Amino acid sequence: MVTETQPRPASGPLPRAERQEAILRGAASAFAQAGYAATSMEDIAAASGITKLIVYRHFDSKEELYRAVLQRVFDRLAEEFIAAYAGGPEDGVGARTMLTVAREDPAGFRLLWRHAAREPEFAEYAHELREHAVDASRALLDGRIAPELHEWAAQTIVGYLVEAVLNWLEFGDPDRDEELVELATGALRSGIGAWMRPA
Repeated sequence: MVTETQPRPASGPLPRAERQEAILRGAASAFAQAGYAATSMEDIAAASGITKLIVYRHFDSKEELYRAVLQRVFDRLAEEFIAAYAGGPEDGVGARTMLTVAREDPAGFRLLWRHAAREPEFAEYAHELREHAVDASRALLDGRIAPELHEWAAQTIVGYLVEAVLNWLEFGDPDRDEELVELATGALRSGIGAWMRPA
């Protein structure tokens, strides 16, 4: 995998998919730093290391680009979740999925889970994406949690994992990422055990 810091062979322009990837990463960084309203297409182009004209060849508008950043991060979460799905959130699948995607694209992850809900143009869209994550949590808990606690538990699991990973990005040591997975998983295991129906 080629990172943005590695020199690229001088063999012409990037393939379209790679160029879009670079734009989405640059846009995520610019949006997360300044917010939607204060970020211009020129800012996005500069963060992506290209011209504004090239950005417009890939995305018609700033709004389309913002939505594409959110959708890209969410799609990666879905891919990782499906690949890692095992017994449930207390088996580490949720924490590992979140952290894997957060490490791949920290700015995009923050944009999806922290910033988008505060942007009037994207709050509803961010809520819809979060609901998909909660749907997965609901399914994992189905039949394991008392009905009167089921919705609360499903929402709590998603909220806890998101905040745990966001705070780890800010305060945790990347060399100890596996420890975060173990800590978060242990906390979920204890919580879900306490919420389960009595035997």
